[in-house]
Amino acid sequence: MSEILLFDNEFVSVRYLEDKKMIYHTIHKPLPTSILKEALNIGTEALKQYGIHKWLSDDSCMGPISPEFMEYSHDVWQPRTIAAGWKYWAIVVPQELAAAGSLTPAIEKLYELGLRMMVFTDLNDAFRWLESMDD
Repeated sequence: MSEILLFDNEFVSVRYLEDKKMIYHTIHKPLPTSILKEALNIGTEALKQYGIHKWLSDDSCMGPISPEFMEYSHDVWQPRTIAAGWKYWAIVVPQELAAAGSLTPAIEKLYELGLRMMVFTDLNDAFRWLESMDD
């Protein structure tokens, strides 16, 4: 798998997977909001630069999300990234979050904005789904 490392520290890595034409970020452990914003913004710029439409988020090790970040994500990052060409998002979450169903309102809102999103608890399933999406 050919990749370009865009951002990497003890909390998060962001890569552009050239052969799969997707952004792929991995949260390694709970992280400060400022670092998460920086990592996501770098991914958005790469999505625009490379003209791609897919994003894979491995958030299975993410801790609690601050209300500040949720507001930023919904009001700023997601609309800006969709405007940059983002169409498909596979997100890997811990089993308990997937079972809670708490992501349903976000999925519905993003669908209205033109983004197709699926939630997974298995990284391989997320990769397969995202790869099956037409560009």
